[in-house]
Amino acid sequence: MALSLVFSNVAVAAGAANTHLTKDAQVGRSTAGVLGAQSPTREISTQQDIQIENEVHCLALNIYFEARSEAEQGQLAVGHVVMNRVADRHYPSTVCGVVRQGGEERLHRCQFSWWCDGQSDKPLNQRAWLKSIKLAIRVYYGHSEDPTDGALWYHADYANPYWSDALVLGDKIGQHIFYLKEKQPKYASN
Repeated sequence: MALSLVFSNVAVAAGAANTHLTKDAQVGRSTAGVLGAQSPTREISTQQDIQIENEVHCLALNIYFEARSEAEQGQLAVGHVVMNRVADRHYPSTVCGVVRQGGEERLHRCQFSWWCDGQSDKPLNQRAWLKSIKLAIRVYYGHSEDPTDGALWYHADYANPYWSDALVLGDKIGQHIFYLKEKQPKYASN
Protein backbone atom coordinates (compact mmCIF):
# COMPACT_ATOMS: atom_id res chain seq x y z
CA MET A 1 0.00 0.00 0.00
CA ALA A 2 1.45 3.39 -0.97
CA LEU A 3 1.86 5.57 2.09
CA SER A 4 3.21 8.58 0.31
CA LEU A 5 1.98 11.22 -2.08
CA VAL A 6 3.46 14.41 -3.46
CA PHE A 7 3.13 17.52 -1.44
CA SER A 8 5.69 19.82 -2.93
CA ASN A 9 3.78 23.08 -2.44
CA VAL A 10 3.70 22.65 1.32
CA ALA A 11 7.34 21.63 1.62
CA VAL A 12 8.59 24.48 -0.52
CA ALA A 13 6.22 27.03 1.03
CA ALA A 14 7.34 25.95 4.48
CA GLY A 15 10.96 26.68 3.67
CA ALA A 16 12.12 23.09 3.65
CA ALA A 17 13.90 23.39 0.31
CA ASN A 18 17.30 23.09 1.98
CA THR A 19 16.48 19.89 3.82
CA HIS A 20 15.78 16.40 2.59
CA LEU A 21 12.08 17.37 2.59
CA THR A 22 12.14 19.13 -0.78
CA LYS A 23 9.99 19.50 -3.87
CA ASP A 24 9.26 15.79 -3.96
CA ALA A 25 8.61 15.56 -0.23
CA GLN A 26 6.48 12.69 0.91
CA VAL A 27 3.55 12.73 3.28
CA GLY A 28 0.98 10.23 4.37
CA ARG A 29 -2.33 9.72 2.68
CA SER A 30 -4.24 11.61 5.38
CA THR A 31 -2.06 14.72 5.13
CA ALA A 32 -1.83 14.63 1.35
CA GLY A 33 -5.59 14.19 1.12
CA VAL A 34 -6.07 17.47 2.95
CA LEU A 35 -3.76 19.11 0.43
CA GLY A 36 -5.51 17.63 -2.56
CA ALA A 37 -2.46 15.71 -3.76
CA GLN A 38 -3.40 12.82 -5.99
CA SER A 39 -0.42 11.43 -7.87
CA PRO A 40 1.91 9.09 -6.01
CA THR A 41 5.61 9.56 -6.73
CA ARG A 42 7.49 6.99 -4.69
CA GLU A 43 6.94 4.76 -1.72
CA ILE A 44 8.33 5.87 1.59
CA SER A 45 11.41 3.74 1.61
CA THR A 46 12.63 3.82 5.16
CA GLN A 47 11.33 3.60 8.66
CA GLN A 48 12.94 7.00 9.27
CA ASP A 49 10.77 8.59 6.54
CA ILE A 50 7.65 7.17 8.18
CA GLN A 51 8.78 8.35 11.61
CA ILE A 52 9.47 11.89 10.35
CA GLU A 53 6.07 12.01 8.67
CA ASN A 54 4.39 10.92 11.91
CA GLU A 55 6.35 13.47 13.94
CA VAL A 56 5.38 16.34 11.62
CA HIS A 57 1.76 15.13 11.68
CA CYS A 58 1.70 15.10 15.52
CA LEU A 59 3.25 18.57 15.62
CA ALA A 60 0.71 19.87 13.09
CA LEU A 61 -2.16 18.40 15.12
CA ASN A 62 -0.90 20.13 18.25
CA ILE A 63 -0.53 23.48 16.47
CA TYR A 64 -4.00 23.07 14.98
CA PHE A 65 -5.83 22.14 18.17
CA GLU A 66 -3.91 24.38 20.57
CA ALA A 67 -3.53 27.52 18.46
CA ARG A 68 -5.34 27.50 15.12
CA SER A 69 -7.13 30.77 15.92
CA GLU A 70 -3.86 32.47 16.82
CA ALA A 71 -1.72 34.64 14.56
CA GLU A 72 1.23 32.85 12.99
CA GLN A 73 3.61 33.87 15.80
CA GLY A 74 1.34 32.25 18.39
CA GLN A 75 1.08 29.06 16.37
CA LEU A 76 4.85 28.91 15.94
CA ALA A 77 5.28 29.44 19.69
CA VAL A 78 3.08 26.43 20.46
CA GLY A 79 5.08 24.33 17.99
CA HIS A 80 8.36 25.40 19.54
CA VAL A 81 7.25 24.40 23.03
CA VAL A 82 6.80 20.87 21.73
CA MET A 83 10.27 20.87 20.16
CA ASN A 84 11.78 22.37 23.33
CA ARG A 85 10.29 19.50 25.29
CA VAL A 86 11.67 16.95 22.82
CA ALA A 87 15.12 18.41 23.49
CA ASP A 88 14.66 18.35 27.28
CA ARG A 89 15.63 15.15 29.10
CA HIS A 90 12.55 15.37 31.36
CA TYR A 91 10.14 14.79 28.48
CA PRO A 92 9.71 12.09 25.84
CA SER A 93 12.31 12.23 23.06
CA THR A 94 9.82 12.29 20.19
CA VAL A 95 7.25 14.84 19.05
CA CYS A 96 4.41 12.33 19.24
CA GLY A 97 5.58 11.22 22.67
CA VAL A 98 5.47 14.80 23.93
CA VAL A 99 2.12 15.59 22.33
CA ARG A 100 0.49 12.41 23.61
CA GLN A 101 1.97 12.49 27.12
CA GLY A 102 -0.57 11.85 29.84
CA GLY A 103 -4.30 11.24 29.75
CA GLU A 104 -4.01 7.47 29.59
CA GLU A 105 -6.02 6.90 32.74
CA ARG A 106 -8.27 9.97 33.09
CA LEU A 107 -9.70 12.55 30.76
CA HIS A 108 -8.24 16.03 31.00
CA ARG A 109 -5.01 14.85 32.66
CA CYS A 110 -2.57 15.31 29.80
CA GLN A 111 -0.01 17.86 28.69
CA PHE A 112 -2.13 19.28 25.85
CA SER A 113 -5.84 19.46 26.54
CA TRP A 114 -7.06 18.48 23.07
CA TRP A 115 -5.29 15.13 23.30
CA CYS A 116 -7.35 13.79 26.21
CA ASP A 117 -10.61 15.73 26.05
CA GLY A 118 -12.66 12.85 24.62
CA GLN A 119 -13.38 14.81 21.41
CA SER A 120 -12.47 13.86 17.84
CA ASP A 121 -8.86 14.58 16.89
CA LYS A 122 -9.67 15.04 13.22
CA PRO A 123 -9.08 18.57 11.91
CA LEU A 124 -12.23 19.97 10.31
CA ASN A 125 -11.06 23.39 9.09
CA GLN A 126 -8.96 22.53 6.03
CA ARG A 127 -7.44 25.99 5.64
CA ALA A 128 -6.29 26.02 9.28
CA TRP A 129 -5.07 22.41 8.97
CA LEU A 130 -2.99 23.23 5.88
CA LYS A 131 -1.44 26.20 7.70
CA SER A 132 -0.70 23.97 10.71
CA ILE A 133 1.11 21.50 8.46
CA LYS A 134 3.19 24.27 6.88
CA LEU A 135 4.13 25.69 10.27
CA ALA A 136 4.88 22.24 11.68
CA ILE A 137 7.34 21.61 8.85
CA ARG A 138 9.04 24.95 9.51
CA VAL A 139 9.32 24.31 13.24
CA TYR A 140 10.37 20.67 12.89
CA TYR A 141 13.18 21.46 10.45
CA GLY A 142 14.37 24.55 12.33
CA HIS A 143 13.20 27.10 9.73
CA SER A 144 11.72 29.45 12.31
CA GLU A 145 13.15 31.13 15.38
CA ASP A 146 11.71 30.16 18.73
CA PRO A 147 9.66 33.16 19.89
CA THR A 148 9.37 31.62 23.38
CA ASP A 149 13.11 31.72 24.24
CA GLY A 150 13.02 28.02 25.09
CA ALA A 151 9.75 27.79 26.99
CA LEU A 152 8.60 24.34 28.06
CA TRP A 153 5.14 25.32 29.29
CA TYR A 154 2.25 27.59 28.41
CA HIS A 155 -1.37 28.12 29.17
CA ALA A 156 -4.23 30.20 27.81
CA ASP A 157 -4.25 33.74 29.15
CA TYR A 158 -7.64 33.23 30.80
CA ALA A 159 -6.39 30.29 32.91
CA ASN A 160 -4.45 30.38 36.16
CA PRO A 161 -2.97 26.90 36.65
CA TYR A 162 -1.55 25.97 40.04
CA TRP A 163 1.85 25.10 38.54
CA SER A 164 2.56 28.52 37.01
CA ASP A 165 3.90 30.03 40.27
CA ALA A 166 6.74 27.50 40.32
CA LEU A 167 8.08 28.65 36.94
CA VAL A 168 9.74 31.69 35.44
CA LEU A 169 7.25 33.84 33.58
CA GLY A 170 8.09 34.25 29.92
CA ASP A 171 6.37 36.23 27.21
CA LYS A 172 2.70 36.44 26.37
CA ILE A 173 2.32 35.54 22.71
CA GLY A 174 -1.17 35.77 21.33
CA GLN A 175 -3.56 34.22 23.81
CA HIS A 176 -0.93 32.10 25.57
CA ILE A 177 1.45 32.83 28.42
CA PHE A 178 4.77 30.97 28.23
CA TYR A 179 7.06 29.79 31.03
CA LEU A 180 10.74 28.92 31.32
CA LYS A 181 12.72 26.81 33.76
CA GLU A 182 15.09 29.73 34.19
CA LYS A 183 15.72 33.12 32.67
CA GLN A 184 17.39 32.96 29.29
CA PRO A 185 20.30 35.39 28.86
CA LYS A 186 19.83 38.13 26.30
CA TYR A 187 22.94 38.96 24.30
CA ALA A 188 23.53 42.28 22.60
CA SER A 189 23.85 42.04 18.85
CA ASN A 190 26.41 44.10 16.97
